[in-house]
Amino acid sequence: MIAELGLAALWLAAALAALQLVAGFLAVRQNAPVGEGELALLVRPAAVVQGVLCAFAFAMLIWLFARTDLSVKLVAMNSHSMKPLVFKIAGAWGNHEGSMLLWVTVMSAAGALIALIERRLPERTMQATLAAQGFVALGFYAFLLFSSNPFERLPVPALEGNGLNPLLQDIGLAFHPPTLYLGYVGLSVAFSFAVGALLTRSVTPDFARAMRPWVLGAWIFLTVGITAGSYWAYYELGWGGWWFWDPVENASLMPWLAATALLHSASVLAARDALRAWTIMLGVVAFSMSMVGTFLVRSGILTSVHAFAVDPERGAFILILLAIYIGGALAVFGLRASTISEGERFALVSREGALVVNNVLLSAILGVVLLGTLYPLLTEAMGVRVSVGPPYFDPASAIFALPMLLVMAAGPLLRWRRDRLQRVGSPLLLAGLVALAGLVVASAWASPGLLPLLGLALGAGLAVASLLPLRGRNLRRLPLATLGMVVAHFGIAVALIGMASDSAFSEERLAALKVGDTAAVGPWKVTLQAVSPVAGPNWNALEGVMAASYAGGEPVLLTPQARTFWAPPQETTESALDTRWNGQLYAVLGKAADGERWQVRLWWKPFVTLIWFGGLLIALGGVLALLGRVAGDLKRRAIRRKGAARRAEVAA
Repeated sequence: MIAELGLAALWLAAALAALQLVAGFLAVRQNAPVGEGELALLVRPAAVVQGVLCAFAFAMLIWLFARTDLSVKLVAMNSHSMKPLVFKIAGAWGNHEGSMLLWVTVMSAAGALIALIERRLPERTMQATLAAQGFVALGFYAFLLFSSNPFERLPVPALEGNGLNPLLQDIGLAFHPPTLYLGYVGLSVAFSFAVGALLTRSVTPDFARAMRPWVLGAWIFLTVGITAGSYWAYYELGWGGWWFWDPVENASLMPWLAATALLHSASVLAARDALRAWTIMLGVVAFSMSMVGTFLVRSGILTSVHAFAVDPERGAFILILLAIYIGGALAVFGLRASTISEGERFALVSREGALVVNNVLLSAILGVVLLGTLYPLLTEAMGVRVSVGPPYFDPASAIFALPMLLVMAAGPLLRWRRDRLQRVGSPLLLAGLVALAGLVVASAWASPGLLPLLGLALGAGLAVASLLPLRGRNLRRLPLATLGMVVAHFGIAVALIGMASDSAFSEERLAALKVGDTAAVGPWKVTLQAVSPVAGPNWNALEGVMAASYAGGEPVLLTPQARTFWAPPQETTESALDTRWNGQLYAVLGKAADGERWQVRLWWKPFVTLIWFGGLLIALGGVLALLGRVAGDLKRRAIRRKGAARRAEVAA
């Protein structure tokens, strides 16, 4: 009965999405008849009830997984009675159908929230926005109900479930996908706002202020999701790397790049009434990149631990949705672009000019990643297998990333509208000297390649430059939005230093050790003390016990494992880490080399943790900026209410 309730709620939510679309479309028509104007009153309630129904359907799916209802096909294929409860629940979205239902649930909840709280825009624009949101949601409802029904019953209940992919049975992966989906769906809201503004010809600063919190929230969740996913891949896969330019990794990076550009553009439009066309176009592009990612992950054209579906028919369905959404939005943009006024002008040497340059460079990096991701798929369709990896992505993206970092250092110091480079020359000279010092120190420490060397130098310079907007200001009165910008830019510098350090200074040691043998890597000496079997709730493992001593100090124990899961049968590697202020020791236990020796792989990675610390700082900067923007909006609303009350008193 639970599955039937969930399916019924899903059908009702789809019907309300259709009502939301039709009523909103009729409401924005010019000279709409009176009856259609009354129908427009249903748009907001339809969005709210749709969100409630879809959330109910997803709650029913979680309930089915929590109780391991093996009469439901999705549960039988992706769960197991012996799995820990947290992974039973995570199994609800650790598969194709469940992840799509989660996507639609977050989208409908976002639409409901917009309908409940958004009052800054003209009602006609809001109705058009909610109609666009209903249009996007309706396509995904159709996909779920006709192609990927998560509540499908089995003719005969299974005796036992297949279980969840063991690589996904990790606490990081229990929260990583929902975080990314919140980001993706936030971009769908930005897309709906952009379409609504285009349809009603209301691309104004008020539109940007209404859209900006959604873009900022999406950007925060994407940042956290990418950071968490990177760390999961680093410690779970046992390869010692934090980014592999995997196509599905790129599928999350591309929306983040577009959202970063959109965030800057929307901020300029909100504050200075400029970059109107840029903002609309980037709203379309950002959502397009999230749709491209959806297609890559769920089309079956990729083989990856991240990929969910292997059914080409589902991929074709998503490809059709992608063509409809992106093609339709671009068509509307093409038809209505001439109605978007130019907005306020500004000089090239200004803060707006720096943001435009950064947006162009971000768009170029996005193009590099998109080309490198799709090119192998296109050539494989023609019968030729081509591999595109770091030798392409690293230098090609660096060509645009390095000048972008230079502009990022100078941009926050420039004034709005018009400025002179000579005015900011002195503070930038300080940042340049720090970058030069970083270059000298890195060269003296080791012989890194050109890109790591430049990364270390630019990271040091950007770290100083990001703090320069604070000079001469009262920190107690500093706007939260400004503080958020400083923290986010500083986080980028920190992450860049971590990336460059990992590339420049990491040391690796592969050894075959007997119990009692010692291997050295960097300043560490690691002794294999024992290898013994251990058991978990749904796995068995061989666990190595290693005593690791840093520079002759007190040893610490590391316990890497080689696990064997039985539902489904699969072997995984569980690395062991020791984290210090200046880096991480990374240990992996491999297979038996012979009767007495064990393969052991060790890495010493100086300052590698700065990558994820920097990512969290970037997200924290976004949170501070969001709080500042929300507080500012509430303050403006309070002022408007007081003004309206005073005018009413005067009129009385």
